[in-house]
Parts: sequence; C-alpha cells; structure tokens
Amino acid sequence: MERMTNVPIPAATRILGLDPGLRRTGWGVIVAEGSRLRWVAHGVVTPPEGAPFSDRLLHLLEAVGEVCAAHGCDEAAIEEVFVNMNPASTLKLGHARAAVMLAPARAGLSVAEYAPNLIKKAVVGAGHADKSQIAFMVKRLLPAAGDVKADAADALAVAITHAQLRRLKLLIPPPLGAGDREAVVEGAPRHRVGGEPPPSRREATPRHLPQWGRSR
Repeated sequence: MERMTNVPIPAATRILGLDPGLRRTGWGVIVAEGSRLRWVAHGVVTPPEGAPFSDRLLHLLEAVGEVCAAHGCDEAAIEEVFVNMNPASTLKLGHARAAVMLAPARAGLSVAEYAPNLIKKAVVGAGHADKSQIAFMVKRLLPAAGDVKADAADALAVAITHAQLRRLKLLIPPPLGAGDREAVVEGAPRHRVGGEPPPSRREATPRHLPQWGRSR
C-alpha cells in the first residue's frame, strides 16, 4: 500500500567545519539530515613550519581544497578570528583563515562564519566552555568519531553549530511581505489586518445572554 505524506523529507547535507590556524588547522565533516547528525571524517592540516609564509598559506589552501573534494561537501563553516594581545600573531592568523576560507569558496561552497562564544554555547550550552568540554560534547553528539584531538574537535563543533543554526533557519518561515499578507487575507474583513482590532469577546456576546462571573 502506497503511503503519501505532505511532510517534506529532510535532505542530507554534508557540512565541513573548519578551525583555522597557521600551525594547525582542524577540519571535520558531518552529515546533517533533519535533527540527526552523523560523523564522516576529521583531521588536522599541519603546514611545514620551516617553509616560507606564502608556502604555508598555499599548503592550507590546497589541503583544505582536497578535503572538500574528497568528501563531497555541500556547505562549509569556519570559526571567526579571536583577536589576541599580539597584533602580529593576529594578522598571521587572519592570513591563514583567509586561505582556509578560500578553499571551500573556490569549490563553490557557501561559507558561514561563527564567533567562538556562539559555537561553545551551541555545542556545550555555555559561552565560556574550555576545549575539554567541547571535546566531551563532540564525542557525545558524534560517538562514531571516537576520541578527537582539540583542533579537530573544535572543527567538528563548528560543523555541529552550523547544522543546528541552518536547521533552525529552515524551520522558521520568513516574515510575510505586503503582497503575501494581501493574498492571505483576500476576502477577509479589512479591519482584521492592520486596521481596527477584532471585536472583543464581550462585544461579540449578545447583551441578553448572562455574563458569567457578574454579580447579581
């Protein structure tokens, strides 16, 4: 017997999470299908430290690009740069993040950006969670991943955050525009839309009927 339903079946989406760094860039791939998450792969890209700065950036670009192609990713998400006290280190991290971010963009993927505190709150529930707490929750949400090191755990946390927020965005319909409101209320009394308020319960009740709760 054929079954029919109006409920849309959620499409599986492969998400690449990225935790950028010049020395170590973590990456993690998960599949999001509705509210279900499934681990696919994770790893860390480590450019040679003795290489020129430009070569290290090129290594990040090419390695992350290979990850995108190898796992057939549909979307990507990356952690925003945390500004520290050393301007030179922050600038170098910004260069590394740009190289990492460019790889999925060059492959045609959309790249979302999330602040570190938002990622921690989405995965752990607290905006100031430490790396051990993040790793614990990643293992709990993605048990097939096993024990994941810090950089890859952070990348998987980015992917989990993106999966949760994109699902929330899909569940919440966009606000109706002026034309949509007119279409919805076509044939309805004008005072029900943006004009006079609807009549109250007391006004709609005939006066000859008893009012409950009124003293006699």
